[in-house]
Amino acid sequence: MVSPGAAAAAARLTARAVRTRMLFAAPFVLAGIAAVVAVPRAGAQTRPPSSSPSSIGHLYLADCAICHGADAHGTNRGPTLVGVGRASLDYYLTTGRMPISDPNRFLGNPDQEITRHTPFYPPQTITALEDYVQSLTGAGGPPIPDMDPNANRAAGGDIFRLQCAACHAWAGDGGALFHREAPELHDATATQIGEAVRVGPGLMPAFGHAAMNGRQLDQLAAYVRYLADPQDRGGNALWHLGPFAEGFIAWAIGMTFLLLTIRWIGERK
Repeated sequence: MVSPGAAAAAARLTARAVRTRMLFAAPFVLAGIAAVVAVPRAGAQTRPPSSSPSSIGHLYLADCAICHGADAHGTNRGPTLVGVGRASLDYYLTTGRMPISDPNRFLGNPDQEITRHTPFYPPQTITALEDYVQSLTGAGGPPIPDMDPNANRAAGGDIFRLQCAACHAWAGDGGALFHREAPELHDATATQIGEAVRVGPGLMPAFGHAAMNGRQLDQLAAYVRYLADPQDRGGNALWHLGPFAEGFIAWAIGMTFLLLTIRWIGERK
């Protein structure tokens, strides 16, 4: 049988050993935190501040050539940029989909899901990168469309429901597809909408002028921008989930009121 004094002494020794191990491990933990936090920030400070041709060339080689090649003709990690058009370059860069990940932090995996982010470069750097890539690949592909913000959005709504709602949902909130999903559209600018329609990023089909002319493209973009902040007339929008949500909530409230009324009548009798 262990005496109370021996048990207390053993407990003190155990606590002292734990404290010693924690003190020994603390420098390594702090060093790991510093490596994760401080090193990316130091890398961010080395971003070339100039948009001169030489700095843009270095930027392309540092952030893009690992996948697309030094001559933009592609590698086993990424596709060629020849013939993709300025609209495609602008779409991927302004939506933050390219580079795949923050080049200041780690090398992107070409197999990872590409999603929208805050752009990694300012607008002037994006323009200079587009110029540089096209100096390597030559002209070709869809140009950046010139959008009309005052187009008829009612007509655009008809086009959206016919061509887009099946994947992006009736309210532009995005939708789940087989092994993939269509993104929500509320953060897209009119220019990005026009670029996506002409380019067909990812698995989205591209719509040429024969399928959707310039006037229809303006109308579609005006309607999609309206969906980002719609005018909800007639009461609460119920998160824009559609008629199912409205019917279900009306049914739930109505049935609850009806059951309470029946119970109240029964108690009175």
